[in-house]
Amino acid sequence: MNENKPNRLQTFFLLLCCFAIVTKAAAQSVRVSGSVFSDGHKPLDGAIVTLYPSAISTITDQQGRFFFPQIPKNSNRLTVSHSGYSFYEMKLFLDENSNTIPTILLKPEVKQLQEVVIAANYELRRKKQESLNIESVNSSFIQRNLGGSLMQSLQRLPGVKTISIGSGGSKPLIRGLSFNQVIVVENGIKHEGQQWGADHGLEIDQYAVNRVEIIKGPSSFMYGSDAIGGAINIKPVPFPAQHVLGGSVDFTGKSNNEQFGGSFNLFGRNEKWFFDTRITAMDYGDYRVPTDIVQVYNYAVPLYKNHLRNTAGREMDVHGSVGYVTDRFKSIFYVSNIYTKSGFFANAHGLEPRNVDTELHDKSSRDILMPFQEVTHTKISNTTSFSIETHKLETQLGFQQNFRREWSHYVNHGYMPPIYPDDMYAPKDLERQYDKEVFSVAIKDEFSLGKHQFTVGLNGEQQQNAINGWSFLIPAFKQSNAGLFVYDKFQLNDLWLLQGAIRLDHGQIEMKPYTDWFQSEVTENGQTTQQYLQRSQELTRTFNSFNWSAGVNYTLGQWSLKANLGTSFRMPIAKELASNGVNYHYFRFEKGDPNLSAERSYQLDLGMEWQENKWSVQLSPFFNYFPNYIYLNPTSQHDIYYGAGNQVFEYEQSKVMRYGSELQTRYQFLKNLSGEILAEYLYSEQLSGSKKGYTLPFSPPASVLFGMTYNPEIKNLKDTYFSLDYRYTAQQNQIVPPERKTAASNVFNLAMGTKAKAGQQDFIISLQVQNLFNTKYLNHTSFYRLIELPEASRNIILSLKIPFLIHKSI
Repeated sequence: MNENKPNRLQTFFLLLCCFAIVTKAAAQSVRVSGSVFSDGHKPLDGAIVTLYPSAISTITDQQGRFFFPQIPKNSNRLTVSHSGYSFYEMKLFLDENSNTIPTILLKPEVKQLQEVVIAANYELRRKKQESLNIESVNSSFIQRNLGGSLMQSLQRLPGVKTISIGSGGSKPLIRGLSFNQVIVVENGIKHEGQQWGADHGLEIDQYAVNRVEIIKGPSSFMYGSDAIGGAINIKPVPFPAQHVLGGSVDFTGKSNNEQFGGSFNLFGRNEKWFFDTRITAMDYGDYRVPTDIVQVYNYAVPLYKNHLRNTAGREMDVHGSVGYVTDRFKSIFYVSNIYTKSGFFANAHGLEPRNVDTELHDKSSRDILMPFQEVTHTKISNTTSFSIETHKLETQLGFQQNFRREWSHYVNHGYMPPIYPDDMYAPKDLERQYDKEVFSVAIKDEFSLGKHQFTVGLNGEQQQNAINGWSFLIPAFKQSNAGLFVYDKFQLNDLWLLQGAIRLDHGQIEMKPYTDWFQSEVTENGQTTQQYLQRSQELTRTFNSFNWSAGVNYTLGQWSLKANLGTSFRMPIAKELASNGVNYHYFRFEKGDPNLSAERSYQLDLGMEWQENKWSVQLSPFFNYFPNYIYLNPTSQHDIYYGAGNQVFEYEQSKVMRYGSELQTRYQFLKNLSGEILAEYLYSEQLSGSKKGYTLPFSPPASVLFGMTYNPEIKNLKDTYFSLDYRYTAQQNQIVPPERKTAASNVFNLAMGTKAKAGQQDFIISLQVQNLFNTKYLNHTSFYRLIELPEASRNIILSLKIPFLIHKSI
């Protein structure tokens, strides 16, 4: 447990008092607003407007308008950049408290190479303004790399991998860390599901994603506990333009698992009110692998027509948002419901996978039989922001419910009755059920004082998770978290940007007791009695933490250098503190430790970037140290009272060292031909404990991707591309039992796409061929790696996006 020292609290609140005093200096700042249009007098959405010497930036809205609520009075220069338009620069002369800039007209850029450079301007500027390592992708990237889930679509990025189960479910793995060490934020609200399990996918509709920021490294000072390894920040969809009614239709088909489905979007807006709706549906069958037999824990399982039986699934998602938008006030309500039903590979789940009725399963590749899971995730949130004098305030309120059920045939073991009782509280085939409800609130204030850009925030969350089913693994619990932070960006001059943050957190978790529903034989002092064993004791733990972060950015011409040093923490979760049961998906008995302390991390992140007309090079090394990393350790014991004979795994803590780097290099060979190299390396080692000298579970091996892209100019088409990726993944010999070594692999992927005119809209078509040569290889971070199951066979993915415009008035 981390206890705050009194001097730290005094220091923290002293800083807050200083900030309050300094706020009086706000009179030295002014407001600036204006509009950006094309030379055809059409508003330009997404133009980047920057003021110097403070380097404060904002982005124009759908009407081309921009607004700075508070900037230093010494601002003397303004720049505007937008994809496809010439760079604009003007001098400023600010005297009054409120200044309106005359309408800015941008001229089209005619040089293709410069278009490519400008198109990446937002991402480059975002990186230069943050000392953390950040990657940004948009909806075009997701469309081009469409996978079975959002995380599978993002894993082309170096340092980003997935823990996948089947073809439709996966969770993020950033620099080798996952589960509750990486958080996902959607529309400003932290996504809370059952993320503690490798078989628990991410309940996100990738068709509803517009832009994603991936923060590599600890982000606790922004998001609190669980961001110790990084964050996936899914940005809100932009507001529709004024006086428009339109939408889009997406269609997707995949050959490997015969998936079909798509998404329908409808949006509209008058002057200030808007709505945006979406419905997504997917249906897919058992996916195929390039082998006809697999070894499941030392027994051979034949596969019918290479199908992994019972891995079919379906998905139905509904989204809606409505908002009110003005220059100084915005309030948006978001509502979504994600439903998925997917099967588990029948021969690798449950207590008796040898007794699978293969004839029944092999009758159809699209049916979903037991064992399977059903997940419904409902999310309701509101984001409201408004400007008051020199402050921009934002509030966020959220409610989530994650309802997850795992269905499996009842199989008795140990002292469980051979026939399931009729009067049980849970249905006969309901193995486990988790029902989590989460309420969250966040308040943030952004303001500038001289060359300082301050962000002060407060966030809190309360969740409770109820359980059901005939099998026990973790107890029901209640958990609350609250955090207060201050973040400062200080523009020293045009070359140097300094950043610092401090944060205080308080968290508490209350676990409820659980007693078996059946009696077990217990022998004490030679006497054998029948007892209802208590598997979980009532337990309350409280955690406090103080964290800090300091960073620096240096930009000189084509060079950009950055460094960030900071601490992060993570509260242990209910599974780590109080699990006490058989995990049938892994054939092991898991036991928690109620005395675990909160994880703490120290990390140094470095970054180097160099840009030239044809070259782009980015190197991102890091070093990470955990004094008390939490991990699941296999022991020599086997469970006794529950009869399954599974090996006992216990949660422990150890010192851990991690370091690595990512490299991204791009080169423009010709006007229409470019190449890139994306490489990553990670090393981790446990420095203490019973697994001293071993690595960590799910440690991804080193890999490098070589990509070539050809962009021909074809009449009546635009943004046409043909690309070929070759990824070499090195062997992974650094393992921790019961993991197995994984051989090296060579995989090729092909992609092509274009935009074609259909009336006033461009429809987008893209085609992928994943695993082009049907290579048989193993993925070290896959959920099914332990049973030697290779990755999916060749997969052809065809997607079509058709925008439509119903009404538009000027």
